[in-house]
Amino acid sequence: MKRSCFTLIELLVVIAIIAFLIAISVSVLHVSKQRARTLLCSSRIMQLTRDLLMYEADNQTFPYGFVDSFTPPPGGYLGSPAHDRMGWWWFHFLKGYNDTKRTLLCCPSKSLNTIRLRESVLHGNYGVNRSVFKSPYDTQDRKEEFAGIPLNSTDVTGGTLLIVDSGYAITSWWHAADVPPVPLINGRGEETAYIPGLEINKLRSLLPGQEQDAIDGRHPNKVVNIGFGDNHVSTTKAGYLLVEKTPDGYMNKSPLWSPK
Repeated sequence: MKRSCFTLIELLVVIAIIAFLIAISVSVLHVSKQRARTLLCSSRIMQLTRDLLMYEADNQTFPYGFVDSFTPPPGGYLGSPAHDRMGWWWFHFLKGYNDTKRTLLCCPSKSLNTIRLRESVLHGNYGVNRSVFKSPYDTQDRKEEFAGIPLNSTDVTGGTLLIVDSGYAITSWWHAADVPPVPLINGRGEETAYIPGLEINKLRSLLPGQEQDAIDGRHPNKVVNIGFGDNHVSTTKAGYLLVEKTPDGYMNKSPLWSPK
């Protein structure tokens, strides 16, 4: 009886089909993982937004974005003295964020290429809006608008940004502006805050290791997750947050970034 077997051409065709199917499966799996991480990030932004609003309800103001302090926060100072100010950050004022809720501070999709940045809670996760979460004082050039008492819920609108995917734990409209009021200089962590995927980041001065996260974006299609003043969360293109310099001032600054 004549034996039935594959010819060489048939075998090559079968191998090619299997390789093609594997490539498709890997691609689909990768996209599915990206979408899952985006949804997880959105969920964390939602929880953080709720906790920030709960703090405001209990204290009649939102927490400070940052407070210089000679007294270390629970767990000790965060970041590096060479790049980060030493003190208390907004999440230190929230209940449970030094133990059980610490993972909520970390974006599952961040893409930082140095160990120091990847391991820092301050870099590549979520940033609060400095126009709302002010600091007691700020001696840096022309940053008086970010100094003082934090705002409260009556000061913000439903369209005011509270928290967003960010290159640093505090951010502001300066980091989303095509022409910020003063140049943003590489060195301090807060100066290299950015909105992941925003086109202007290609021209920004960034820390080594931030480039991919800042320029390519963190989520598919360069979207970001945003928590707003009315407790809703939106996943939208990074370009939505762009603040553009015009002859009359800045377009898209208020009430999105600066409610006043």
